[in-house]
Amino acid sequence: MTPDFSFIRDDSPLILVCNDDGVDAPGIIALAEAIQGLGQLVVVAPVDQQSAVGHAISIRMPLRARPWAFKADVGTALAVTGTPADCIKLAVSTLLPRKPDLVVSGINQGPNTAVNVIYSGTVAAAVEASILGIDAIAFSHCHWTNADYSTSKQVARKIVDQVLTKGLPNGVCLNVNIPAVSSAELRGMRITRQARSRWEESFDARVDPFGRPYYWLSGDFVDLDKDDATDLHAVEQAYVSVTPIRHDLTAHSFLDDLTQWSL
Repeated sequence: MTPDFSFIRDDSPLILVCNDDGVDAPGIIALAEAIQGLGQLVVVAPVDQQSAVGHAISIRMPLRARPWAFKADVGTALAVTGTPADCIKLAVSTLLPRKPDLVVSGINQGPNTAVNVIYSGTVAAAVEASILGIDAIAFSHCHWTNADYSTSKQVARKIVDQVLTKGLPNGVCLNVNIPAVSSAELRGMRITRQARSRWEESFDARVDPFGRPYYWLSGDFVDLDKDDATDLHAVEQAYVSVTPIRHDLTAHSFLDDLTQWSL
């Protein structure tokens, strides 16, 4: 079935909605509901769970996109058999009749603060959009089990409205982490930087019913950065963390030192 894009006009912002938790996840439905009326909404999201796939793209298998009965009022929705980055690439280059004005990704279930930014498929969708020259925002609801997205929806609408109005610098997207508190408990918003952290990981060695060994990843999160200017600290203090990020991974502060090496 060919998707219907006949509703898309040039006089209203075209907003592409994606995530990494899958097209039926409560967070992406909440995000679409939150931004109703701010533009024309198209959902292109993974058909199944893609958490922690990072910026992976599919190069050894075909992608399939099919219309989806999305559980919120949007112009059209497509489910893609690929990663979040695949969804953005495919939508922008092939599926959509014109380039979107904004990409919003999420609302992710669980935080995407500190080093988790590297692993997150939700963040990767926003970063991929920024690589393609499109303003983008990644939203995360900082709790794994609390499914009340009401505060996150209010925050998402406010930030989307601001980005549509003001725009973002080329190559920069926003990573927004929202504490799982009521709107009355929310203390405000802070502009933050990504905290330094790591996972101290281990693999639990097990044996399947056929006697074959397998390994299950586990680990502990370690905060290496107690500065109150970080995304981690803001969320812990019940503030929304808004962090501008970019795909340029160059360690610019080390460039001059590196030139002094005998290479």
